[in-house]
Amino acid sequence: MKTCLVVDDSRVIRKVARRILENLGFEVAEAADGADALAWCATAMPHAILLDWHMPGISGLEVLRQVRLLPDGDQPRVVFCSVENNLERIREALEGGADEYIMKPFDGDIVASKMAMAGAL
Repeated sequence: MKTCLVVDDSRVIRKVARRILENLGFEVAEAADGADALAWCATAMPHAILLDWHMPGISGLEVLRQVRLLPDGDQPRVVFCSVENNLERIREALEGGADEYIMKPFDGDIVASKMAMAGAL
């Protein structure tokens, strides 16, 4: 089974994303911040990562950069999920190694579509 790590400081967002991703056939793990996400990836690299941009401590963009430096860090399909709607920031995420970008709020159809476009499904 494919694993997706949901990284968001909002427990509600993690819960909603978990439900959607489990319905898509993922085994879901959660991280409440960037440090937890990096620790998880260092232990067991997921197939996909749904990653918030704005979190306390380490930002989503920095998490992405650090994940890409880990062994097998080029493997996970990374989909940013953020309220950030500035085109320059979205470009920065995609150029930084993200495979796709979802703007909050999201629903199951959007997540399914973006995960498919990223090659995670």
